[in-house]
Amino acid sequence: MNSKKKTILLILIFVALMIGTSALYTSLSQKVESNGLVSDLPQTESAPSNKEEDMTLAEESTPTEETASAVQESTPAEEEEASQQNLSKAPDFKIYDKDGNPVILSSYFGKPIVLNFWASWCGPCKSEMPDFDEAYKKYGEEIEFLMVNLTDGSRETVESASAFIAEQSYSFPVYFDNDSSASLTYSVVSIPTTYFINSEGYLTAHATGAIDASLLQQGISMIYSE
Repeated sequence: MNSKKKTILLILIFVALMIGTSALYTSLSQKVESNGLVSDLPQTESAPSNKEEDMTLAEESTPTEETASAVQESTPAEEEEASQQNLSKAPDFKIYDKDGNPVILSSYFGKPIVLNFWASWCGPCKSEMPDFDEAYKKYGEEIEFLMVNLTDGSRETVESASAFIAEQSYSFPVYFDNDSSASLTYSVVSIPTTYFINSEGYLTAHATGAIDASLLQQGISMIYSE
């Protein structure tokens, strides 16, 4: 009997462990799936509330005959202004180039901006950089890429960050948050973090955590039309 009881007990423990492992896997999977691009664009009340709509722009509905005249009265400029009123202006900050010259975010308004916070000791940051470099090579003339390094002077320095960029032969411009002005302004608590800012200087979308080429392209499409 004792042997049978021990066998039954071991089986019950094994089953409990399997159930616990399955629950943990499900929980972690849900967290990973939810870590993507988040749209900061205003959503209409009728917009679907599924995951895809959180990461993409909802298509505009075709106006009915009753509303066509009202729609025609609004010019594209007026519609754009109305949309911008529901967005948040990108907070300004000061960073520095490799020579120590100050750079102000708002000086780049007028062109779409991809703003990325990173560090050379951050594995996820390094994993997404090849995609950012490819995007810069493709869109560098039309879109400003601000790759902002969290330069604390100890764990990360201008020298160590610059050496990493040179070693990888990345072509995108790198700036340094020497006094934590940018990271504090944007409440950056984990990296990488990426913001997509339209040409008018309004926050359009953001992502916390590494993003792949597809999500990067999706964010770019929200602030730039080829």
